[in-house]
Amino acid sequence: MFEKVKDLLVEELSINGDEITEDSELVGDLGINSLELADLVLLCEEKFGIEIDEDSIHKFLTVGDIVDYLSEINAK
Repeated sequence: MFEKVKDLLVEELSINGDEITEDSELVGDLGINSLELADLVLLCEEKFGIEIDEDSIHKFLTVGDIVDYLSEINAK
């Protein structure tokens, strides 16, 4: 799941893949702004066929937070 999220960040938001780890902070480390986060959420929803609720989006502080959320949703 991490690799899929990393690929989205690299391909869609043009972030250097070498900078991305599960501990990378979306804003602090990767420089993602609120608009880019919204784009990332939409991309995840499309790619994984899910809907991410507003409350969950506010909990996405690191790449790992997104990976954990998607892994949990896919396990259901």
